[in-house]
Amino acid sequence: MSNLQLRIVSAVVLAIITLGLTWLGGLPFRLLCAVMVAVIFYEWTRMSRPTGATGLGFLPEALLVVLIGALIGGLAASWLLPLVVVMVAATAIAASVRKTGQWDASGLAYAAVSGLSLALLRDGDRSGLIAILFLFAVVWATDIFAYFVGRAVGGPKLAPSISPGKTRSGALGGAVGGVVAGLILAAAAGVGNLALLGLVALVLSIVSQAGDLFESWVKRRHGRKDSGALIPGHGGVMDRVDGLVAAAFALYVIGWMSATADHPAQGLFPV
Repeated sequence: MSNLQLRIVSAVVLAIITLGLTWLGGLPFRLLCAVMVAVIFYEWTRMSRPTGATGLGFLPEALLVVLIGALIGGLAASWLLPLVVVMVAATAIAASVRKTGQWDASGLAYAAVSGLSLALLRDGDRSGLIAILFLFAVVWATDIFAYFVGRAVGGPKLAPSISPGKTRSGALGGAVGGVVAGLILAAAAGVGNLALLGLVALVLSIVSQAGDLFESWVKRRHGRKDSGALIPGHGGVMDRVDGLVAAAFALYVIGWMSATADHPAQGLFPV
């Protein structure tokens, strides 16, 4: 099986599992988010920690376990958000005192925000389901169109020092594809505010591509090609969800501004 075929098979299997858990919502989806948090933090620290370094001991891992428990337990945003702030601050202070650098603190923030945004967006109602499906449609279409348009058109590189393979034409094609896919999903779901959602989709597509570049920068900063080897043909989990987690946080913030921290989807996707 070629690498491209392996990538396609892995992507299809992951999409089926993810969509199934998204449809179920509730505890199954929160468990998915918790696993994502744990694996992202593991891959981040595996890249950023010097070999054999003890650094902060098990402090970041212990705090992560607390967050995962809170996430699985379905705590409200009024508890989860302050918890993340306290965890990251505690890790940053400990790292400053021990002069170990701030990569563990930034990794904890990245992993925590990733799972928290997705879990709170999904919530337990139809608005949450549509929000996550809208997010998936935009991000996945952005990836697909950016890849194929970039290969077909080529042209100037988007950020050659960070990710030499990405082109400006691919970025533009990805943005157009993401907006179209988001609008199709919203229209099929019967959501009425399509003009606003088109703008939201454009923002998410741009943020998704920025998230992809950010993860590429982190890997390049630590001399890694992939964040891990868990997913055949794709590398690590971070390699697969880098754009998704950035866009999820952006959609959560936008939803929070239009509704509440606990039910951010209801403002954008009223049903």
